[in-house]
Amino acid sequence: MRYQRSSALFQSAQKVIPGGVNSPVRAFKSVGGSPVFVQKAKGAYLYDEDGNQLIDFISSWGPMILGHAFEPILEAVKDRADRGTSYGMPTELETQIAELVVKMVPNIDKVRMVNSGTEACMSSVRLARGYTGREKIIKFAGCYHGHSDAFLIQAGSGATTFGAPNSPGVTQGTAKDTLLAQFNDLESVRLHFEQHPEKIAAIIIEPVAGNMGCIPPRAGFVEGLRKFCDEHQSLLIFDEVMTGFRLANGGAQETLGVKADIMTYGKVLGGGLPVGAFAAREEIMNYLAPEGPIYQAGTLSGNPLAMAAGFAMLTHLNDHEDIFERLKIKTKALADGMIAELEKKGIPYQLNHYGSMLSLHFTEKPVVNFETAVLGNNDRFKQYFHGMLDRGVYLPPSAFESYFLNDALSEEDIASTLLAFEDWLKSL
Repeated sequence: MRYQRSSALFQSAQKVIPGGVNSPVRAFKSVGGSPVFVQKAKGAYLYDEDGNQLIDFISSWGPMILGHAFEPILEAVKDRADRGTSYGMPTELETQIAELVVKMVPNIDKVRMVNSGTEACMSSVRLARGYTGREKIIKFAGCYHGHSDAFLIQAGSGATTFGAPNSPGVTQGTAKDTLLAQFNDLESVRLHFEQHPEKIAAIIIEPVAGNMGCIPPRAGFVEGLRKFCDEHQSLLIFDEVMTGFRLANGGAQETLGVKADIMTYGKVLGGGLPVGAFAAREEIMNYLAPEGPIYQAGTLSGNPLAMAAGFAMLTHLNDHEDIFERLKIKTKALADGMIAELEKKGIPYQLNHYGSMLSLHFTEKPVVNFETAVLGNNDRFKQYFHGMLDRGVYLPPSAFESYFLNDALSEEDIASTLLAFEDWLKSL
């Protein structure tokens, strides 16, 4: 395929946008080459500026669970836009979508709308700290909760050390209150509680990780986190920005059977428009201003266009719960087909999938956390990404991102993807 116009557009973008993109993964730094510039999308397909049609396996990094340009969502947004795009005042629609979220998700009473997943996670940690009167949080290496300072922390010399800033601009003072643990490793969590008794406000985690590839929790892992929090009067925060309303109506809480204290949402909740939310039981949420002392605000929170798109999306999912099972079947068909071809070729690999999330790692060792995820053969991944792109399949341009399947993908699309995969393997 040819990408001359995309390359030219990228050169122009670099002159006026840092790195030429407004979110780093889009720059193709992990895979090389120039990013693909999209002109439009419909259903399961992307159409780029060079006229290529691509089967889409990122779904705008998750929110397009029903496919692109889904008609009921478009109609809802158009109808609201005719009445104005923002008021900075309450609307009935905000209450309606909050009521629907409370109905669909177990273990929550109230919801606060924000504008992004980053904002939702940042606010959830502030709420947990204010509610418990404690300052420290535990996060897991490889789990991404947005670009708030408290989350841009990497492990120091070991899982029990204080975090160190992972980006210039994040202060040591901020870093010291973030403790790093290893995903799927309860012992690394236990040591933090042992070393910092009565100081840990919360554990925050992607219950099914999606930012080091798709990594499901091992049996008993999230149950163990729940037990630690109960024993130490800390809160358990599930970052369901990716998994919420994608794995099931009730998200990972429902599929894993573990209740968190605070949940964060985004992606699917906005139907493709920028939105985020955090939710909890009434006694926790009532600590937020204007009812309580913990301040959080946003001029565009509850924006009517985002609320209209989200309400249309959630209404459709609530009325058609069979979507989640269909997506699981499609994801398993893709995974099984890829595994069959990889076994024929004899290439070292690990393929993880959960619900409608999937990732392929070129490594012999099982990928269960960030340490094992980074062992993958990145040169082979680059070949894989560009090989599939040349064959009309758009995958995440990073070995550390999950695929997100959408309901518009047909059996023929899955079959075409597997044929492309087989052809790429034959080229090696």
